[in-house]
Amino acid sequence: MKTPSQTPRAYRDFVTRFPQLGAAWDLIKEAGAAGPLDERTCRLIKLGIAIGALREGAVHSGVRKALGLGISPAELEQVVALAAGTLGLPATVAAHTWVREVIDKHEA
Repeated sequence: MKTPSQTPRAYRDFVTRFPQLGAAWDLIKEAGAAGPLDERTCRLIKLGIAIGALREGAVHSGVRKALGLGISPAELEQVVALAAGTLGLPATVAAHTWVREVIDKHEA
């Protein structure tokens, strides 16, 4: 579980303003996590979904969380490569840029 200082300020501000939506979001996260997949696998799948939906912020967040779990940059880049056949090259290059932004910052 993230501490308040680890969550993005925009998220903290939003759930302070709309606490019921924050509580609903927590229930959605709990329901999605309930099942046979381990946290690592769930994290990689969620990153793939964020890439497929072309959600830059979600990709950034997903990469940060994955790195925090010890998932390697090479594994994260493979997720991007797997998306190429479905997304096409321009979208995949964009997603790779988003992933590398976080990896590069993490490695610096």
